[in-house]
Amino acid sequence: QLQLVESGGGLVQPGGSLRLSCAASGLSPEKYAIGWFRQAPGKGREGVSCVSSSGDITNYEDSVQGRFTISRDNAKNTVYLQIHTVKAEDTAVYYCAASHYLQDNYCSVYANEGEISYWGQGTQVTVSS
Repeated sequence: QLQLVESGGGLVQPGGSLRLSCAASGLSPEKYAIGWFRQAPGKGREGVSCVSSSGDITNYEDSVQGRFTISRDNAKNTVYLQIHTVKAEDTAVYYCAASHYLQDNYCSVYANEGEISYWGQGTQVTVSS
């Protein structure tokens, strides 16, 4: 079993920055690739970034490339998502999710439900002036 807890969401002004955290606990969190997904009001959930279990591989959805930075600290069992220059369209509930792959250097922002073993409860990010 793995538990994921997101934090760091809140109200932020356009152009600002924030860092989301995903703290993992349970059995061997370092063996899981971690992805960040978001769901905006009235829209489906989409993957925005992921990091492999080794931390060597990161991927980003095209629309956030260059503004989002994902990283992981396996010593703290935490994955971070730094969001720079936030935009109104970043308003969403952000979820982290864990996927177990045989390769430690693989992750996908397009991981489907069948690839995801655990979800966090989500953290709300609202971008507004």
